[in-house]
Amino acid sequence: MKFQISGTYTDLYQLAMGQAYFINDLHNKPAGFDYFFRQLPFDGGYVLFAGLSDLLQIIRTLEFSHDDLVFLEKKGFRKDYLDLLKKFKFTGNIYSIKEGDVVFPYEPIVRVEGSMLETQLIETLLLNILNFQSLIATKAARIQSVAEGKTLSEFGLRRAQGPGGVLASRAAVVGGFDSTSNVFAAKQFKIPFSGTMAHSFIQMYGDELKAFRTFAEAYPENCILLVDTYDTLKSGVPNAIKVAKEMEKKGHRLHGIRLDSGDLSYFARKSRQMLDDAGLEYVKIAASNQLDEYVIRSLIQQKAPIDIFGVGTNLATGKPDAALDGVYKSIMAENEPRIKVSDSIQKTTIPGPKQVYRMLDENGDFYGADAIVQKQESELSKMIDPFDEHKYMNLSGIASEKLLQPVMKRGKLQDITTDIMEVKAYAAKRLEKLPPEYKRFENPHKYKVGVSPETKKL
Repeated sequence: MKFQISGTYTDLYQLAMGQAYFINDLHNKPAGFDYFFRQLPFDGGYVLFAGLSDLLQIIRTLEFSHDDLVFLEKKGFRKDYLDLLKKFKFTGNIYSIKEGDVVFPYEPIVRVEGSMLETQLIETLLLNILNFQSLIATKAARIQSVAEGKTLSEFGLRRAQGPGGVLASRAAVVGGFDSTSNVFAAKQFKIPFSGTMAHSFIQMYGDELKAFRTFAEAYPENCILLVDTYDTLKSGVPNAIKVAKEMEKKGHRLHGIRLDSGDLSYFARKSRQMLDDAGLEYVKIAASNQLDEYVIRSLIQQKAPIDIFGVGTNLATGKPDAALDGVYKSIMAENEPRIKVSDSIQKTTIPGPKQVYRMLDENGDFYGADAIVQKQESELSKMIDPFDEHKYMNLSGIASEKLLQPVMKRGKLQDITTDIMEVKAYAAKRLEKLPPEYKRFENPHKYKVGVSPETKKL
C-alpha cells in the first residue's frame, strides 16, 4: 500500500507512554503484545483475518519526519525524546496467523515482540488496519457464501468512512469479491475494477435512448446500461434492447443491464423474459441498491435471474457492526509474563508468548477446536476453557497445525504473500475447510478455543 503514513499515525497516549519509558530508561527493555478479539461480528461464527500485508509493509518503513518532530516539539514533547524518535525504526519480531485464515475469539492472531517503545508505538496502527480489514473481509465472505457463484463487485467508496473505502475494497476481494468500482484501490492493489453508469448520465441527455446510444458508442466492449431512471419495463429495458440490436450490427454485444431500485426479483424476472424474447440471452442482469448477505440470500432463494451483484454501503461500512473489537494487550515485559486482571473474567488476558494449534479431522478439515499453548510447549493432549476450568477437551490423537508463523524478524519482512489474488484464493481454501455449521447466519455453532494446562496454570 502506498499511503504516506508517518509515526504520528497513532494516539497521543502511545507517544506519551513512550516518553515516560524513555525518561525512566525503559524504552529499550523487551516487551511483547498479543492482538486478538473477543466478540464475533454480525452474530456470526468466524472472522476472516485481513490486512496483514498492508500492516507489515507500513511498519517496515515507519518513521518520524522532520515535520512530525517539529509538530511534536511544539506540543511539549522533550527534545531528547524527539531525538530518539528521529532515528526510530521498527526492529522487532512479529508472528502472525496467515492472512486469509479464519480466526476465533480470544486466540492470539498476531504477536509482536520488541522494545517497549517500538511495540507500543505501532499499537494504534495495527488495530486500525487489522480490525477494519478483517471486519470487511468477513462481511464479504458472508455475502460470497450465499451468492452461489454469481459475480460480486464492491461499490462502497462513496458511502465509506473517508479513505477507509480504499482498504474496504481490498478487504472485500480477500473475502471473495471479484472486482471493485474503486479505481484508486484497483491501481494500488492490482485488483479488477468494474462499473456502469449513473442516473445523472441519462438525465443529462433528457432522452434515455440517446444516452444509451452515446454510452454504448463510447464503451462498446463492456457496456452495462442502467434501466430504472424513468420506467424500468416500459422505457429502460425496451431502450436497452434497441441499443443491443444496434450494437450487434456493429459487431459488438451489450454486456448487461443494471437494476437499482424497486422489487429486484420481480424486475429481474420481467427483464430476463424481455431480453430472451428479443434473442438477447447473453445480456447479463446486474442488481444493486442496499444489498447485503440477507437480501442476496433472499434473491437467490427466489431464483431471481440476477448475474451480478453490486454491493456498496452495507459492505464497505461493515453494517450493522461497523467495528471489530480487536485489542492489543501486553503479554510480557522485561522477559516476564504479564497479565491484565479484571472483574469481568472475559477481560482477563492470557499471559506469555503463545502458539495456536488448529485441530484437524481425518479429512484435514477444521475439527472445531483451536488450542492456545505456551510457545515452548511441544506436546498437546488436552485443552481447558480459559474461563471455566471445569470444561475441557481431550485432544490426544487429533491432528493439528501451528498457526502463528514469523512474518517479520528484526524488522525485516519474511516470505509472506502480498498478491491480493493469492490471499483471496487462500481465504477461499480455508473457508472451505470450516464446517457449514460455523458459517450459517442463524445460531452458528460456537468454535471452541481453549488453553493448554500449562497456559492455564500460568
